[in-house]
Amino acid sequence: MKRLLIITSLIIASLFAAPALLAAQDDHKAEGESTFDPKEIIFDHLGDRYGWEVPFNHHHSIPLPVIVFASDGLHIFSSARIEHHQQYVDRGVTFVVPAEGPNEGKVVEMVDGQEVRPFDISITKNVCALFITLIVICAILLPLPRFYRRNGYKAPRKFLGAIEFLVEFVYNGVIKSILGDRTAKFAPFLLTVFFFIFVMNLLGLIVIFPGGANLTGNIAVTLVLAVLTFLVTNIFGTKHYWKEIFWPEVPLWLKFPIPIMPVIEIFGMFTKPAALTVRLFANMMGGHMIVIVLTLLIFIFAVFGEVVTGGTTVVSMLFSVFMLLIDVLVSFIQAYVFTMLSTIFISLAQVHEEHHEHESEAHQA
Repeated sequence: MKRLLIITSLIIASLFAAPALLAAQDDHKAEGESTFDPKEIIFDHLGDRYGWEVPFNHHHSIPLPVIVFASDGLHIFSSARIEHHQQYVDRGVTFVVPAEGPNEGKVVEMVDGQEVRPFDISITKNVCALFITLIVICAILLPLPRFYRRNGYKAPRKFLGAIEFLVEFVYNGVIKSILGDRTAKFAPFLLTVFFFIFVMNLLGLIVIFPGGANLTGNIAVTLVLAVLTFLVTNIFGTKHYWKEIFWPEVPLWLKFPIPIMPVIEIFGMFTKPAALTVRLFANMMGGHMIVIVLTLLIFIFAVFGEVVTGGTTVVSMLFSVFMLLIDVLVSFIQAYVFTMLSTIFISLAQVHEEHHEHESEAHQA
């Protein structure tokens, strides 16, 4: 009943809000501002920026520190100085964020009328969201070991009980069942990856600060996670694993004089992290894009009048709420799948000669 009341309230609120939003849009057009551009709004949400936009007001943002190494050294200033593509002069150096061109959306240094990219280590929206994710993970996981130190083997309840269930589900259901006696060695990394992705996904579904950053919809973030799995897999790989890559047990003519199978095995080493990267990135970006498009339908159909706008608002809100609920499930599934695949890739690199011989004998029998 409570859920029905919440959904009904959202629909009623949206019906009253839609005309106001459309009127505000018309006022902006009258003032000579840019027209409604769905493509710009979609990519603005999915991309990174130097400030964190204020909820329901894209003309102002929460300033974040801009840190760049320009031609004369280090510069640190607030992103509010370069908001709306305005120029900012610091110690005689002019900085600006171009609205178009190859450096669109990036801080550049103006030298003799030319744009020069400085070395940029700014705390952007995505970087700030990473720090927030780390704080949230520490806040939900660190109380669990403290509880056990104080209460022994007594089972936690409520929120801590749910966290314990999630940890045991991933640990016993995925990591231990695949890695066996090597679980303790890789479980810290794999559990960290799972909760890191899961929390990032959930925070991305929140439309206001500290949520709203589409981290897992950023291919750079998913690439780093996949590279970490790649490094763990290959650094801790056994001798037999490397032997199977460079000298697999196949007919000699597949290895010499043309190393067909070694080339295929080496290529397979890099396709695994590529698959991890694209799978997580595409699924999470697609979910965010669907919700945004459903919301933008309200403004796209605004030209047909208030009646059509009201009906479109109801349909868009219902489908948006439904997609958000689906995205909560997808957030868990994608974290689970990434962890499971990472565990499988690591286990494939932990094969020893004895195990391989036993498997060969079993197949022969």
